[in-house]
Amino acid sequence: MTQYVQDKNAQERVEEYLNLDDEKLDSLSGEEFLQGQTELLKIERATYLDQASTLKAEADTIAQESEPGDTQFDEESGEGGTATIDRERDLALAAQARAAVEEIDDAIRKIGHGTYGICEVCHSPIPRARLRALPYARLCVKCKEGGLSKR
Repeated sequence: MTQYVQDKNAQERVEEYLNLDDEKLDSLSGEEFLQGQTELLKIERATYLDQASTLKAEADTIAQESEPGDTQFDEESGEGGTATIDRERDLALAAQARAAVEEIDDAIRKIGHGTYGICEVCHSPIPRARLRALPYARLCVKCKEGGLSKR
């Protein structure tokens, strides 16, 4: 894991930040809010990178350990291709983790450009509580649910 995540102070700050009630969250200055979000995004990024790496390593291990006969379906035992299925699952989960890292990187870039927290569809501010829950959210809840297109 990265050195950032190993920084106990950063983890403690993020835990305190995540435990703020909505009223306190809304009372933070813009700078304080963005600082909390940046730390949260960095920790989530490190977590997803670690997950992707671990899952890829597990998939590679499964591929190396499986023998050609392991992918044959055995009707009596019902255990056909379990190694292949496990490997494909691990690779799919690793891909999802890498996709989350890309979303997080976009959110960090938006913070730098001053466009973080603005819905990409309706251009309204995304509520802070939503951003704290999903710090790389691109859309407000209404647009995510398709509310604007239903008018």
